[in-house]
Amino acid sequence: MDVESKPGELKQGQGGLAGARAAYRKVADSAIGQRVKRFAPKSRRMRIVALAVAAAVATGLIVWWWQGSGSSSEALIVTVERGDVEDAVTALGNIQPRDYVDVGAQVSGQLEKLHVDFGSQVKKGALLAEIDAQLQSAKVQASKAQLKNLRAQLSDRQASLELARGQYSRQKMLKAANATSEDAYQSSLSSLRSAEAGVNAVRAQIEQTTSTLEGDQVTLGYTKIYAPMDGTVVSITAKQGQTLNANQQAPIILRVADLSTMTVWTQVSEADVPKLKVGMDAYFTILGTPEKRWRGKLKQILPTPEIVNNVVLYTALFDVDNKGGELMTQMTAQVFFVISGKQNVVNVPVAALQRFKPREKLFKVTVVSESGRREEREVRVGVTNRVSAEVVSGLSEGDRVVAGTRSESSASQQRDRQGGGRRGGQGGGRFRGFP
Repeated sequence: MDVESKPGELKQGQGGLAGARAAYRKVADSAIGQRVKRFAPKSRRMRIVALAVAAAVATGLIVWWWQGSGSSSEALIVTVERGDVEDAVTALGNIQPRDYVDVGAQVSGQLEKLHVDFGSQVKKGALLAEIDAQLQSAKVQASKAQLKNLRAQLSDRQASLELARGQYSRQKMLKAANATSEDAYQSSLSSLRSAEAGVNAVRAQIEQTTSTLEGDQVTLGYTKIYAPMDGTVVSITAKQGQTLNANQQAPIILRVADLSTMTVWTQVSEADVPKLKVGMDAYFTILGTPEKRWRGKLKQILPTPEIVNNVVLYTALFDVDNKGGELMTQMTAQVFFVISGKQNVVNVPVAALQRFKPREKLFKVTVVSESGRREEREVRVGVTNRVSAEVVSGLSEGDRVVAGTRSESSASQQRDRQGGGRRGGQGGGRFRGFP
């Protein structure tokens, strides 16, 4: 295809070529150029072509850099609205039952039977587990047999005591009539006292054996484990058939907990602890239902901290009602301790505030009128958090303020989202290519 050129364009092109040739000669005559000449093409035509290619590459790089870094920015204008503003301390917590009991074994033996499973609802006094009771039962039987033997001995000693009393009475009457010897009288008295001591000794043995029997019966009762409270079985640590050793410490079999009231154990940074006060409002959300809030009041701050990776954390506790049973043990909670808050108040983004007199809570904002004119105003704020601030005076609902700047690309994406269209669709947004 033939292309016609105007004389002016031809002269301009020849001038540009002449300038390129002059630049090439200047570089070629330099010390670096002399080194490069050894590797450069020998033909003059080839040198000109190489120079043109290099110039085209340089021009492309300059254009690419200019387009990438030269994007313009525009002011980010937001509208003052009404809403809730809350200043709170945030922390992570863990949900645990407020009331629970770790049920253990007081006797050693094989865990013969478990009558409950995870999640079982139990009432106080319900049978939870049984331990092999053969050894304890044998001790009870032995104590009962020994007690029977002692009672038989007591009967024999009591009969001997009655005989000794009769003999002493006769010797006493004979001695009064001077019809017996002193030796016979003393012998009968000694026999009486010995019989009385024998009876008392057997009675003491009976008391001791009775006490031992009662202890063995209590130990036998420990082989059956009953629920100490109403609640839910939340964990089982021992398995049926497992041998339990209670000689050194009581082995834990299971845990029964009342899940109607839960306690949130929250770890708070030492920098935020001075902001917490017992009785202040607190709420939390969980991962499963982030839109729902559970509320309570701060009950306690434990005085001893926990140090994790050189970070000092204090434990704050508060209770929440769980009658619906939605909260489970060991759930993670995103906790908020409310320092102050206002509902349905005029608020402005913190990014729109310019420092003026922060101690007096006075700031400056740039207000944009409907005609686009900008003016600065003094604004007094109230409750403030990291995102927004309550406007006490200086602004009204519906005012438009400058809240920073945004690049052309982000502004275009914002317009696309406001237009309601998806990338490449009919949303009024400009098509920006496939991802």
